[in-house]
Amino acid sequence: MTLSPSTVKGAIATELRPWGSFTILEEGRGYKIKRIDVNPGHRLSLQMHHHRSEHWIVVSGTAKVFCGDQELTLSSNQSTYVPQCTAHRLENPGVIPLVLIEVQNGEYLGEDDIVRFQDDYFRADKA
Repeated sequence: MTLSPSTVKGAIATELRPWGSFTILEEGRGYKIKRIDVNPGHRLSLQMHHHRSEHWIVVSGTAKVFCGDQELTLSSNQSTYVPQCTAHRLENPGVIPLVLIEVQNGEYLGEDDIVRFQDDYFRADKA
């Protein structure tokens, strides 16, 4: 399948974060697809989103996932679902980079739809 410029909104861009980076691969009405790279020994904030759910698929490395009251360890080709309004966290407990694909679904997919409950990098709550 070939994507026309009208299919993909905006340019593919990588944003650096203290824990690694993410790259928006594609986005459209009601969905966004990202590649997320988490450095060994790092983790994202304990957070939730009011307007979106997320599906995470591990490409390589090991993911430690906290979702609601569950804790999972996922490896290559395994996945999990993060419901809207559910506290969650992604961590790389391994020694190689964690690479995963995140598929977001919802009416609003802005980066400011985040409530941080705990953050290793002392970033302020954005919601």
